[in-house]
Amino acid sequence: MPSEFTLEDGKFLLKLARRAIEEALKTSRRLAPPKGVDEKFMRKRGVFTTLTDYESGELRGCIGFPFPTNPLIEAVIESAIEAATGDPRFPPVTLDELERRIVLELSILTDPEPIKFKDPRECPSMIEIGEHGLIVERGWARGLLLPQVAVEWGWDPEEFLSNCCIKAGLPPDAWLMSGTKIYKFKAIIFSERSPNGDVFERRLKGE
Repeated sequence: MPSEFTLEDGKFLLKLARRAIEEALKTSRRLAPPKGVDEKFMRKRGVFTTLTDYESGELRGCIGFPFPTNPLIEAVIESAIEAATGDPRFPPVTLDELERRIVLELSILTDPEPIKFKDPRECPSMIEIGEHGLIVERGWARGLLLPQVAVEWGWDPEEFLSNCCIKAGLPPDAWLMSGTKIYKFKAIIFSERSPNGDVFERRLKGE
């Protein structure tokens, strides 16, 4: 997908995310967004920060904003801190762990768009693995899975939909039920190769 963000932008944002976590762990304060940044960093964008243990490859935290509610620069800071300290599935990251074991990944999202269909059974044909992430909503329940999750688990579109329903706390076939809303989005993904190491843009197709 054509991107307005360069690799240098990715390096800048990941460095900012890491600094935000360090500041929060050292002082319990929220890092102030840098001033005078490019206008594209001030546009509202959805973003997720994912933390992975470098040695085991296990997820260590993932929090973000599905919808464009905050300027990107602020959303990166907030999501990074929350992924490290506020993901209810994991204990907070320690400073030593951050420096030695944690690899950061940022996913900058396009605006989610509703998948429109006459029959929900058409929905899988409108989803491209390696291209789309999903949001499933039903009542108060909402689940989101980033595009890389389907690639990492080797899911087809139906499995992706079912697992997104499970993430929302719904039955796996809830995507077939009348009244369930399904959105898709794309993501530009920047990752560290090692803790605080080189940054690359992750391309899901071909992984």
